[in-house]
Formats: sequence, C-alpha cells, structure tokens
Amino acid sequence: MQVKCPTCQRSIEWEHAPYRPFCSERCRLIDLGGWLSERNAIAGETATLESEPTAERPRES
Repeated sequence: MQVKCPTCQRSIEWEHAPYRPFCSERCRLIDLGGWLSERNAIAGETATLESEPTAERPRES
C-alpha cells in the first residue's frame, strides 16, 4: 500500500517503511520537533495547574 509521508508528502511503501508513517528518520525528527516546540498541538480545553501540590494524608494505623 502506498502512503504519503506526513512531513514531506513523499510517497512510500507502507510495508517496507521502517520509520512509518514517515519516509525517513529526518522526517520523523522534524515532526517530533514540532510537538516539542508546541507548533503541533491537539485541540482541547486548557489544563489548569494547581498552585500548590497536594500533601499526602497520613496513613491511619
């Protein structure tokens, strides 16, 4: 089955692509960089951060 690399749109053979869905390690790393720099994101509600971490409750004996 022929698919297109999501990064460069090059056509690749799915069964023989070691970096699938990407055509190469370079395209895979370009995509990863997009996620790490927050250029890529999944739409959703913004997460809220608690200002203070919750303390663990002491265990009862």
